[in-house]
Amino acid sequence: MKRYFLIGLSVLLLLSVGLIFYGAWLNNRGEYRIMQSMKEHKLSLPGASVERRDIYPTIKFNEINLYSNNMVDAVALIDGRIVESFAPKNARVSQGDVIFKVVNENIDIEIKEAKAGILEASAQLKQAENVYERQKLLFAKRATAAAKVQEAETSYLAAEARLETAQAKLDQLIVQKQRQDVIAPISGKVLMLYRQKGAHVDAGTSLALIGDFSALNFSISLEDKFCKHLKIGQNEPLIFGENEFHKIYNTNYEAGNNGDKQRFTATVSEIPPPLDEPANIRSVILAVDNSSGILEPQTYNAVSLESHSPYNCLTVPMSALIDSEKTEVFVVTPYGTIEKRKIQTGVEDGEFIEVIDGLKEGEVVVIHDKVGLTDGMAVEVNLESYGGGEE
Repeated sequence: MKRYFLIGLSVLLLLSVGLIFYGAWLNNRGEYRIMQSMKEHKLSLPGASVERRDIYPTIKFNEINLYSNNMVDAVALIDGRIVESFAPKNARVSQGDVIFKVVNENIDIEIKEAKAGILEASAQLKQAENVYERQKLLFAKRATAAAKVQEAETSYLAAEARLETAQAKLDQLIVQKQRQDVIAPISGKVLMLYRQKGAHVDAGTSLALIGDFSALNFSISLEDKFCKHLKIGQNEPLIFGENEFHKIYNTNYEAGNNGDKQRFTATVSEIPPPLDEPANIRSVILAVDNSSGILEPQTYNAVSLESHSPYNCLTVPMSALIDSEKTEVFVVTPYGTIEKRKIQTGVEDGEFIEVIDGLKEGEVVVIHDKVGLTDGMAVEVNLESYGGGEE
């Protein structure tokens, strides 16, 4: 009886172990089938070949600060009251034009006093001269002492000095009277009026801002990879992405302007340090033609500098870039999977970007639909065609 019990128990144990192994086999087979199914399922994605092509480099700036080299205050040179204002706001003036008249009534009184002082000093000089000449004649006849002659000479020289001092004072007052005319220091427009007719001002007070905005400037720091596409004297289109050209100085528009469709030209004025010297970062100074009168010295956002000259280089579409730093793409491997790859990029034209390192011509990158992609995913890429690439 005991033997039959042991035999039955053994059979049950064997069946239990068999069931466990069978369940494990089924589980592994199911996982295998799932994995196989996942491998066989390929995600369909758009892609593009890495190609050499001509692009027209575009350098984009988040913002630029335009400034003018021709903005100067017209300043009162004497204390006084403004009695005339000859140039209203936005009036065009030439260098040397009188734009204000500031009168100091004390100057006329002081000029009269100075002229009277000159007459008095002249009379004293004449009298001292006569005495001096008489003493010299007497000394020649041995009728006076040498000390008398020296005394007369000293008086004569002192009177001469007093006359010169009186004349210098008059000259100074005449200059001050001339300074009652406040003149335009440069040619340009009256941008701002700080004081109005009737106001009392002190010497050194700014009365108006004169400026010429027909040419504006800005400077920007750029990596050398962008600077190598620029040269001194080069003229390039400057494109403003935000065409709300509001004015802070309220200057007038010039004839022939095209409003928000106006095209602007920037000229490269200076690149320090020079391009023939090694540097990773350079300053670029540009002059902007503002003959339309649309722009003013202020900050403008979303501005780009476009090149007229084609540049042949290895490129990928901008839509292939993953990150905002423009350094990552998904590349299709020879095994039909994708991998994220770091690349080094250069200039762009808005549609394509230069590849300096990290990709080879003929490789395929994923474009457009990149959300949720990870390394190793199986993909089926549909190549999109772009014009302009080299065969």
